[in-house]
Amino acid sequence: MTTFDESERLMWAGQGAAYAGSFAKLCAFPVPRLLDAAEVGPDARVLDVGTGPGTVAAAACARGATVTAVDAEATMVELAMKAAPSADVRVAALPELPFTDGEFDAVVANFVLNHVGQPKVALAELRRVVRPNGWIALTIWAVPPAPGQALIGRAIQAAGAVRPPHLPAGLALDDEFPRDESGLTGLMDAAGLREAVCETLRWHHRASAEEWWSGPASGVAFGGQMVQSQTSLIRAEIKRHFDLFSSEFVGEDGVLALPHAALLARARR
Repeated sequence: MTTFDESERLMWAGQGAAYAGSFAKLCAFPVPRLLDAAEVGPDARVLDVGTGPGTVAAAACARGATVTAVDAEATMVELAMKAAPSADVRVAALPELPFTDGEFDAVVANFVLNHVGQPKVALAELRRVVRPNGWIALTIWAVPPAPGQALIGRAIQAAGAVRPPHLPAGLALDDEFPRDESGLTGLMDAAGLREAVCETLRWHHRASAEEWWSGPASGVAFGGQMVQSQTSLIRAEIKRHFDLFSSEFVGEDGVLALPHAALLARARR
């Protein structure tokens, strides 16, 4: 486990409920396309890696698949068990999964490679547990981020927040790759996968300002840890800038429409 992985474990510890009430709704958008990319259908043996609150696992179960789901965080696993009661849900994490070689027909990972210190090693492990000719499908956030995704970071920066030492300085330190279509397909090629293809998904996530602020206010993800580690004065400044910048995305109904962009890729073992 890398230093990046260790910081991710600390960052997400106990955050299941807070994530489910905020950013999980955003991350649910690509799920149908993700399962289509992995060709998930009735009786398929599917592994959902980094299941979070079980959104992908539940959707795969609804398609009649036989689903196994894992997450590194116990509070996420508790939620996933409720969301997908017919799935086999357990605590486990990349880069070492407790499964035999070729155990699954398809492996899916929704916004997981953003959270591992060695993406190429992680992909090699996903390749190991999928059967020959089986599909691996995954999503990651595109870089540079779309305006909606950048909103919280803009507020943090404008407030003059300082990164605490326990947070990583940037993306994963090893196996770095461009967060664009060619970069992700290149990573999949390097991990020994075949027929890699990638597309960019763009959508507007709708949420109230209160809901969108609830994630960082509760310490969810990197932005939330940044917010919580500041002095009370700086936290107030972050919130003030968040309110100011949020006005750029408010529709006539008072709800934020936040532009996001993600990469959806698939490849075959």
